[in-house]
Amino acid sequence: MEEQTLLEMAGTVERITFRNEKNGYTVLELNNGEELTTVVGSLPTAEPGDELHVVGTWTEHPSFGRQFSAQIYERMQPTTSEAILLYLSSGAIKGIGRAMAKRVVETFGEHSLEILEKEPDRLSQISGISKRKAQQIAEEYRQKLGIREVILGLKEFGVTPEEAVRVYRVYGPESVTQVRQDPYCLCVEDVDLGFQRADAIAETLEHPADDPCRVRAGILYVLQHNVNNGHTYLPQDKLLATAASMLGIQPEQVHESYDELEHEASVVACTIHDRRVVYLPRLYHAEVFSAARLQMMMEYPSQPIPDAEQAVDKFEAELGIAYAPEQKEAILAALSHGLLVLTGGPGTGKTTTLDAIIRILQKKGEKVLLAAPTGRAAKRMSELTGEEAKTLHRLLQVEWDETDSPVFARNEQKPLECDALIIDELSMVDICLFEALLRALPMGCRLVLVGDCDQLPSVGPGNVLGDLIASEMLPVVQLRHIFRQSMQSLIVTNAHKIIAGEIPVLNDCKNDFFFMQRTEPTQISQTIQELCSKRLPATYEFSPMTDIQVLSPSRKGELGTVQLNTVLQGVLNPHAAGKKEIKINSRLFREGDKVMQTKNNYTLSWEKSDGTIGEGVYNGDIGIIREIDKAASALTVDMDDKVITYELETAAELELAYALTVHKSQGSEFPAVVMPMYPGPRPLYYRNLFYTAITRAKKLLILVGTQQTVRMMVENNRRTRRYSGLREFLTGEAIFDENA
Repeated sequence: MEEQTLLEMAGTVERITFRNEKNGYTVLELNNGEELTTVVGSLPTAEPGDELHVVGTWTEHPSFGRQFSAQIYERMQPTTSEAILLYLSSGAIKGIGRAMAKRVVETFGEHSLEILEKEPDRLSQISGISKRKAQQIAEEYRQKLGIREVILGLKEFGVTPEEAVRVYRVYGPESVTQVRQDPYCLCVEDVDLGFQRADAIAETLEHPADDPCRVRAGILYVLQHNVNNGHTYLPQDKLLATAASMLGIQPEQVHESYDELEHEASVVACTIHDRRVVYLPRLYHAEVFSAARLQMMMEYPSQPIPDAEQAVDKFEAELGIAYAPEQKEAILAALSHGLLVLTGGPGTGKTTTLDAIIRILQKKGEKVLLAAPTGRAAKRMSELTGEEAKTLHRLLQVEWDETDSPVFARNEQKPLECDALIIDELSMVDICLFEALLRALPMGCRLVLVGDCDQLPSVGPGNVLGDLIASEMLPVVQLRHIFRQSMQSLIVTNAHKIIAGEIPVLNDCKNDFFFMQRTEPTQISQTIQELCSKRLPATYEFSPMTDIQVLSPSRKGELGTVQLNTVLQGVLNPHAAGKKEIKINSRLFREGDKVMQTKNNYTLSWEKSDGTIGEGVYNGDIGIIREIDKAASALTVDMDDKVITYELETAAELELAYALTVHKSQGSEFPAVVMPMYPGPRPLYYRNLFYTAITRAKKLLILVGTQQTVRMMVENNRRTRRYSGLREFLTGEAIFDENA
């Protein structure tokens, strides 16, 4: 958003209209001596009767009108009898209502708050207040003062009021003392200010580099950082060496602090392939539970469908088709064993196989549920099967705990109500979501897990699909036969060539897979712009907004998504009179822009055209900006018939989506995909990423660039090495630590 001049305002709080107790966000009415003004912001300690000095800007809310958005504030205790009466009458202090507040002020006048803080026993002089109740009232008042003192005390370290509330919730009135003694206490999950910020605070307080608190936090930071890179554990030797290097201290100093972490169970260790490895507890337990639950399902399988082979034969006869041997094997495995991993590339008949499993189970009276990890994947699953498919989060009924972390209402105590569950795009499911799914699975329920093992692994930690297949402990059917109708598609045949390490056919100009030779980045970018804005819409009637998707291996560079989004915005949705624009964190958005949600936001509300309302927008969801309200700093976005209003804070979770990274495109399909092919960082230009990009295209794929880049990506068969232990826990190769 464009910079605005900060304004100041002072006045008395008349009433609190709304407060989120979790984060301190408050809406209040402030009497500035001339009028009542609505003030909004993180004002966790403000109460009626308080004198406030606020600094911020005027905004226009689409529903509630003109408001003053406070960025910082100072709170002064009420000093006059009238202000104190207003404060105590507001219900801010439990145990004091309006009548009681009046008696307190009549007795102690302007000294009422001083009595509450320093001489609470004197409250028992008032009728209706026992000594015990006086102490309870005093404790409640001290807590209010404590939050205020913590906010003021942490302000010098750059901690915002909202963050200070989180700190206070964990450490209470001693928060400031705790932070001064150990700034790394700010790294705990319920506060989560991050290691770098804690380290900067520690530096200002002149804590030594080898402070044990710093070393412990550094070890945990290295573990968490690698969780963000997809690993569930790190080898102990690698973890400690990395931590020592990052912290700039000797390895023996790290070892001592590590032993303390393991002793107090802040980390969990076990042995995998004769190598000591270290987990964060939640990931260790996720892998251990998932392995144990799957082992139990294999030991106590669901009841087989009687006469399964006859049921398949009858279904074939009804449809007038004959399933390939691999397909029939998969169908019978699902009907007989109740647990199946089904994998295969494009054109191998996964959808036909799934359809048979669903229909036969339904004919046998079983309730079948379908789900996928993302909204787009679930929508595609619904279109292909004709059955409703939900996102896994919606299926498991996501809720939020007091720290706004997702928890699932469906679990062991409240399992899913189904006889069979089919999950698509399993390659995208991380170990934590997989654990939650297994916890919600009712006993005896069939489970069919579907995915393409040659696609990229999940963004989150773990390698669920790969580990399940590699363990050789579960029934796995891999569909390899490409059906004749699919072989007519170069997208399909070239995808299989690429995964086999063969160079794709690039010179067939009469099919659905095209290669356009361009040697310079500027030429490639210009060609992509022309394809999206003119050539593909004119030739195929594809919409640049809904049908065409540019995919790039990288975010950076002239052909990375950041730069491509900028130039494509310029040609597909240029500046025009009457078209509103807004800048958010240096990103320019216009009405009509194609945008993508970049992180899961479980609390963001939406409404459909039929009046259905709900919550939850997920990483990778794509939509169009329909309206920008600059005065309110709000955007209205249409995502698959869901209308969502983004305010300034949540709009920072959006970015332009004319071009996406291949990783962000997982689970989605697009009628037309255009991809630049120009050399870049080798770790991003490899076979599986190329294959994943190719298989996103349904009708048309165009590569623009050099044949050398195509060859480089096909020949670079590096698979991202992920440290994950699900396979070893399934096979018994992981040796449990006796203290874990």
